[in-house]
Amino acid sequence: MNASTTTPVLEYCFTARYGKREVLHQVAGVIQAGEIVSLVGLSGSGKSTLALSLMGLLGYRGGIVTGSVRLEGRELTGLSGAEMRKLRGKRIGYVPQSPAAALNAKLRVRTLLEETWKAHATTNASAEDFAALLESVQLPGTPDFLQRRSGELSTGQGQRLLIALAIMHKPALLLADEPTSALDAITQAAILRLFGELNQRLGTAILFISHDLLSVATLSRRVDILHEGRVVESGPPARIFREPAHPFTRELVAALPRNAFPEA
Repeated sequence: MNASTTTPVLEYCFTARYGKREVLHQVAGVIQAGEIVSLVGLSGSGKSTLALSLMGLLGYRGGIVTGSVRLEGRELTGLSGAEMRKLRGKRIGYVPQSPAAALNAKLRVRTLLEETWKAHATTNASAEDFAALLESVQLPGTPDFLQRRSGELSTGQGQRLLIALAIMHKPALLLADEPTSALDAITQAAILRLFGELNQRLGTAILFISHDLLSVATLSRRVDILHEGRVVESGPPARIFREPAHPFTRELVAALPRNAFPEA
């Protein structure tokens, strides 16, 4: 089926503000089923505000969103907190930046899996189900690993566990907010490959938010450049690298090694 004839997984156009300070200015984007899109911006460009807005969480930070956010054709702005909680974790998976901040270090891996499962399911999952899920993100599904506390995991293992929790209910959209920024270069590359493999295997659409244009270039079909609260440029990575149109994008590209550019 041609994606252009189907309802987008995510479609948004909104403004976000804290009090009188406008942080995002009519930011707009579309993600089709199975598509990977990267949103790239520097610190302070509004990336985190955009992620919170898409998940209906900005109000908890004192922010206000005006405009439209549609998930699988359903308008999300204006939904109650209870209605949004039914969608978060089920139709929208979220992978945050830091396992240390996101995971309760005292809880065992099995407990984290069980709590995430019960949030959107009425039946119990088996140990075999959890083992298969962990193995799908290249973690051991052994009883010993299930008994480990999350605080005992390496940063890379913690990040893989966060991804497992995010994909548990097979969401239509995976929102990854700087998920590799706390990782060393080797682990970062492995996590990027994992996102690509999950996209291919599950068909989950991914919005990958990052400050690093180079790291997401080979992962994404399209890159959106966020600058000072606005999407200033959008296009395939090869075009962004070779023919950047906006002055800010040209600065980003000029700072990168030339031999790192993807082929057109």
